[in-house]
Amino acid sequence: MTSGLRVFPVAAAHRGRIAELLAATGAFSDPEMAVALELFDEAMSAAAPAAGAEPDYSFLGVFTPRNELAGFACWGPTPDTDGTFDLYWLAVDPSLAGTGAGTLLLSEVEQRLRAKDARMVVAETSSRDDYEKTRWFYAKRGYTEAGRVADFYAWSDDRIIYTKRLQPAAAGVQRSTQEHPGVNR
Repeated sequence: MTSGLRVFPVAAAHRGRIAELLAATGAFSDPEMAVALELFDEAMSAAAPAAGAEPDYSFLGVFTPRNELAGFACWGPTPDTDGTFDLYWLAVDPSLAGTGAGTLLLSEVEQRLRAKDARMVVAETSSRDDYEKTRWFYAKRGYTEAGRVADFYAWSDDRIIYTKRLQPAAAGVQRSTQEHPGVNR
């Protein structure tokens, strides 16, 4: 179903299309869309991180055969963790719902994280009825509900936290707690 769709990094010139995609989903409030665009602006203007450091925010886009941006993902390292990353945004043009565009995009993000020996991806979403397809999407792709904060976004709108453990590219390599002396987890 993903025939012809490809995944590439986005560029600053895609800002307008990012805004259109956020609005087209109908899922995000104006303040939420403003935050997504702030992260995009920061990612596009950020200097290259120091060697070995992760950028705070990374963006990938899924593009049609006509090179039109049809969806995007934004993720970044979770501060003060070893190999945990937050998936901040995943949005796909509603006209491509069910085509595999979101799966293609999420799979590429996970592949890139595995190449960095990431251990876990964390995604959060709402408990509202209009987010049922989003929750199903994550569950179908191996994400499990790891937590819930009642009434987080608003009354009767819980924050649902999903996680997926990643098998690092260097499978079988054990991380040692000695890498972080004095840290108890």
